[in-house]
Amino acid sequence: MKIIETKRLLLRKWELNDLDDFFEYAKNPNVAYPANLNPLQNKDTALQVLKSYIISDEIWAIELKETMKVIGQLKIYPDHNRGKFSERNSAKFINYALAEEYWGHGYMTEAVKAAVEYAFKETDIELITAFHFPDNNKSRRVLEKCGFEYETTLDNGILRYDGAYSTGIYHSVIKPL
Repeated sequence: MKIIETKRLLLRKWELNDLDDFFEYAKNPNVAYPANLNPLQNKDTALQVLKSYIISDEIWAIELKETMKVIGQLKIYPDHNRGKFSERNSAKFINYALAEEYWGHGYMTEAVKAAVEYAFKETDIELITAFHFPDNNKSRRVLEKCGFEYETTLDNGILRYDGAYSTGIYHSVIKPL
């Protein structure tokens, strides 16, 4: 997993010493629910989840360079719904979460732009898809600012972390020629 640096952020591999920062934002339902994550109930559970992030090559920790604090996460992973988008490579999904106290400062837009640019320049990815729940206008705005275009709304199109189905609004961006 490559480290991605922006003006204010580092997107980097997770480390065990990120546990306190991770638990701090991931226990917040206002952060977890919109990202389709189960809000963490305790540090033991957070540690188990964090260990799975550490061994993954799909999930970046988003670190605020100024404070060296992890303020969120960003994941790019296979889009199994689309299968192969072209003969060269498969499509991917992007998913993200940001600590609530950092909303509205452009951090997630900065992170998503950098991750999409990396994915298109450094890998064979040709299409990136994202979804958000109907009431998550903040996520919709991030996607729009990053060049994603609306595709469709699927009633009961998202299997949530809790096993229930929810409406999903889908956007995508195609690799520039």
